[in-house]
Amino acid sequence: QVQLQESGPGLVKPSQTLSLTCTVSGGSITTPHFYWSWVRQPPGKGREWMGAIAFDGDTYYSESLKSRASISRDTSKNQFSLQLHSVTPEDTAVYYCNAESLWGQGTQVTVSS
Repeated sequence: QVQLQESGPGLVKPSQTLSLTCTVSGGSITTPHFYWSWVRQPPGKGREWMGAIAFDGDTYYSESLKSRASISRDTSKNQFSLQLHSVTPEDTAVYYCNAESLWGQGTQVTVSS
């Protein structure tokens, strides 16, 4: 059974970089044709797809975030990560990692001084 678990700081200051990691267990992030995504949900709003890293390492980003977001992976640890630069309070959200119908439990990130 594949499981995803997000980790990272819950509080980030404005203008800093938000860094999150998703640890995948029970399956490999290099499994062909799987795409590993980051999705967020700001308070009172719907979920927003941020970007993904494919099984082959290719990355994809939403147009609105591609100038600030970076997704990478560590295949030796079976993890993929998100960095979001120059955060503002509008980046406050629950952040999820996702692949197909699989979701992590989500992690709350608050941007505040």
